[in-house]
Amino acid sequence: MGPARRRVDAAESVAANIAWWDADADDYLADHGPTLGDADFLWCPEGLREQDLGLLGPVAGKDVLEVGCGSAPCARWLVSQGARVAAVDLSAGMLRHAARLNSVTGITPLLIRANAEQLPFGSSSFDVACSAFGAVPFVADVRPVFDEVFRVLRPGGRWVFAVTHPIRWIFPDDPGPAGLQVITSYFDRTPYVEVDASGRATYVEHHRTLGDYIRALTGSGFVLADLIEPEWPEGYEREWGQWSPLRGELFPGTAIFCCRRAG
Repeated sequence: MGPARRRVDAAESVAANIAWWDADADDYLADHGPTLGDADFLWCPEGLREQDLGLLGPVAGKDVLEVGCGSAPCARWLVSQGARVAAVDLSAGMLRHAARLNSVTGITPLLIRANAEQLPFGSSSFDVACSAFGAVPFVADVRPVFDEVFRVLRPGGRWVFAVTHPIRWIFPDDPGPAGLQVITSYFDRTPYVEVDASGRATYVEHHRTLGDYIRALTGSGFVLADLIEPEWPEGYEREWGQWSPLRGELFPGTAIFCCRRAG
């Protein structure tokens, strides 16, 4: 068992990530739940929040879709701001926590188990779509996700999503000094895979360059309005996985794509 680098198709990606997030949901929320909050919109480990950035614009009275919601703290925050929110995720385990926290907080976005490549909504159903490290990195081909988000957005609708910055893929997944050493090519799109003893994928994450993302977005009909590469906050000492002050002061850890639906 352990990491590997090999090609993984769409079906294997879906199966692996359902299994991973269902199994890891309890531990993930135990580790990160206090930072994520019950009803808070944290864009990235650098600590940027929607309440400060306003990347989605005014959401009161708007129909908003969260793609890859996890335990849905972002969706609940959006509801608290007056939005009508549908939140989708592939993992029943994560949605179980989302439903529990809906009950605890009394803030109840609509929760739906769905694949981001096949969104269960009619065309032009939403004014805004968003994703904070959800769904996008875990699909074998990002274009069907962007096509689906484009389809369900109304003309002029915003699509804002955050992913691990692609430059991070050339370094080891390590917050310390070892994480400063280049070990692979930026242009190697081979996904990161964890496998079990039989070689079956148990976790899959896909690498795309910035150009890959931009071409997929514009190919789906989106206009890229901004690309935010958060700088590490001065005096911020918290580590989160591979994110750390050491690395954050030298190169970006997050990319936030801010887009609008053309037409």
